[in-house]
Amino acid sequence: MKRLPFEKPLTELLDKIDQLKALAQSEGIDLSVEIAKIEERANMVRQELYANLTPIDVVQIARHPNRPDALSLAMMITEDWTELHGDRQFGDDPSIVGGIGRLGGHRVVVIGHQKGHDTKENLHRNFGMPHPEGYRKAMRLMTLANQFQMPIITLIDTPGAYPGLTAEERGQAEAIARNLKVMAGLDVPIVSVVIGEGGSGGALGIGLSNRLFMMQYAVYSVISPEGCASILFRDAKKADVAAKALRITAPDILSMGICHGIWPEPLGGAHHDWQAVATTIQSQLIHVLDGYRGWTPEQWVAERWQHFRKLGPFIENGEPANMPSFC
Repeated sequence: MKRLPFEKPLTELLDKIDQLKALAQSEGIDLSVEIAKIEERANMVRQELYANLTPIDVVQIARHPNRPDALSLAMMITEDWTELHGDRQFGDDPSIVGGIGRLGGHRVVVIGHQKGHDTKENLHRNFGMPHPEGYRKAMRLMTLANQFQMPIITLIDTPGAYPGLTAEERGQAEAIARNLKVMAGLDVPIVSVVIGEGGSGGALGIGLSNRLFMMQYAVYSVISPEGCASILFRDAKKADVAAKALRITAPDILSMGICHGIWPEPLGGAHHDWQAVATTIQSQLIHVLDGYRGWTPEQWVAERWQHFRKLGPFIENGEPANMPSFC
């Protein structure tokens, strides 16, 4: 498994453990005591590292190539999962996946950004950056969910919508804008979970929801730290400074009232235990959907509207300022 740069002290200990295990096996030597001591030290180092993460460290965890992907999670948290394809206009975008399934007694539509776990997969999935047909596929599934009164679950994990020429030619901005308009008025509950990286309008294109939750080591931002550093500092290497200023970690997003809660991950990140992450997401989603029983379509639309209307407070002279009249 890929080790992250900030995990270097831990990596050295884990490599030493592997060396001792290999030596014990090849030479028939009992090194269990020595291995146990190093493992105990490694656990202490891991706990210390993850108790003092910087924002750019969290970004690295959110982007880990072995992090659970949307399609795998959809299959793990639902029963009778059936994936659906195509936007019925241009084609099928592998960067957006979606389908129907059963979740704790609820019939649901699940839609998510899909990244790959290696170079071949990432090329196929366009590194999780959707084209317009991806957002139109998502809109088609949302409309289907609305027609049959099925709650919508969206799993967000993208650096942003694809900014290339082909996407612009096929109407990228219009596709995202139309999704926002459609989602704002849907008569079913929409619950979004940022499972990795939530980037800009690419994330919001399937994230205009009633409730937004974040995994413990996920990030959510209007721009990537590297992009922000390139614009503000003319130096992408200052991404760590930008990440801190952007306030993109889950606790930051929660403190600003943008998300409704943070769901825990295993120590070391979701990539260490997919099943534990899926179990957490499944139980939490069932709890949220059960809480919506008895609600009317008017209540779902009103809740969604109120949540986004309240976003955007700012500080003036150290005190919260009044919102402008147009907000």
